[in-house]
Amino acid sequence: MRTIAVDTHAIKGNHIKAFRKCVGSGRAQEGLFAEHQRQLAIAAKECGFQYLRCHGLLCDDMRVYWVDDDGQPQYNWQYIDLVYDYILKIGMKPFVELSFMPAALASGPETIFWWKGNVTPPNSYEKWEELIYRLVTHFTQRYGEEEVEQWYFEVWNEPNLSGFFTGTMDEYFKLYQVTVRAIKGVNSRYRVGGPATAGIGWIEEFIDFCVKNSVPIDFISTHTYGVIGHLDEFGKQRLYLDPNPDSVTADVRKVYEQVKASKLPDLEIHFTEWSTSYSPRDPVHDAYHSAAFILDKLKACESYADSMSYWVFTDIFEEPGPPSSHFHGGFGLMNTQGLKKPAYFAYSFLNQLGDVELNCADNRAWACKSDNGVQVLLWDYTHAQQDAPNQVYYTRDLPSVSLDPVTLRITGLDAGIYTLTVSTVGYRQNDVYTRFLEMDCQGTLTPEQVEALAAECSGKPAITETIHVEAGCDFVRSFPMRTCDVLLVRLDKVDGR
Repeated sequence: MRTIAVDTHAIKGNHIKAFRKCVGSGRAQEGLFAEHQRQLAIAAKECGFQYLRCHGLLCDDMRVYWVDDDGQPQYNWQYIDLVYDYILKIGMKPFVELSFMPAALASGPETIFWWKGNVTPPNSYEKWEELIYRLVTHFTQRYGEEEVEQWYFEVWNEPNLSGFFTGTMDEYFKLYQVTVRAIKGVNSRYRVGGPATAGIGWIEEFIDFCVKNSVPIDFISTHTYGVIGHLDEFGKQRLYLDPNPDSVTADVRKVYEQVKASKLPDLEIHFTEWSTSYSPRDPVHDAYHSAAFILDKLKACESYADSMSYWVFTDIFEEPGPPSSHFHGGFGLMNTQGLKKPAYFAYSFLNQLGDVELNCADNRAWACKSDNGVQVLLWDYTHAQQDAPNQVYYTRDLPSVSLDPVTLRITGLDAGIYTLTVSTVGYRQNDVYTRFLEMDCQGTLTPEQVEALAAECSGKPAITETIHVEAGCDFVRSFPMRTCDVLLVRLDKVDGR
């Protein structure tokens, strides 16, 4: 029998909230879409995300930089302003990823994604530096130094992959050097970092370069994903959710150790992309298993990174082209219509935990308290015994398996009246993907079907009761549990009598 014991007087400390520091979005231009903005406002409010990171800020579809008929550089901030104004309006801040290369500055024709982001080094580092200087000067004039000092500037995206950057490691270091010089030339307090690598690459080399060449660096950024696999002989993805209990976690800890062992041990560490899979067409993103996986990894990583930015918040995401079906294995916490996937509730439940963390010996639970009550978030993560790759396995109906009940015991509660609420995620519980599979949808969902699915999978509590706690008495309750279930138990004080 699993028992979770919590004492409201046994305080561990402030609850670490690296999980909500930042979240990803596809590319900057998608931030102009009305539905993208609507979903972002919901995610910011319910999940508490503080920063937004996206690709493509400098791509030609943002019309930032070009050369006129006389060969003179031209600059335009109109679309960037619209995107960033909205981010700030809803209480978030930009995590500025400086990518990709404007065509007029590109040294080659190589591009990536459906929207053709140019991935070559600049044909003139001087002109690139001038572009960055003017951009950051514009941010300063528009939003003020005090505001921009709270932002992060990240140079490029995954330069250690040839698909994202055709230059060498040394060329990336040069790109970083001139970029940070431009940014610090506007304000030395602005925060700049990198190397924004895939698979935790180049961390030690990057720090060594900055130290040896006196190049400013304020944070380390890199990426990790919880998937293994390959392309088969037909070029098809054969990906599996990594069965290693240390997947994701081992990468985060390794970077932490590399930074602490370096000559810059106090650098902030930001994982600016992470998820169950690096494929934008992987149904594990839609499956109920993802919610428990996310919590399992965030719990294990909570002391080793300053942020863990989930990639991404919405399926309005066009790297392989616009989505062609309602549930297509997209990265998003929400689908194109804003239906909340199980993964979404991992974050919205986390965001309901109070600021004070309580001691809890269970490594698959958080216990917290606020002025109004106590919250316990608990889960089971049982790794699926896959007999097929993700692209096959997670398109099936996958019932969970019953486990022994879990007993929650909370001591030290003040006497009074409480509202008990229990919110759940798991198989057929806030599990919009399984419900969608049952519908055997042909074509697109009607507005009425979308509305019905949204109401059924809204995250509202499965249990709401009034509880009377007597002086000196514990709260004890057992809850049924299945594989990959997630439960948020809240006791909110109503009356102190």
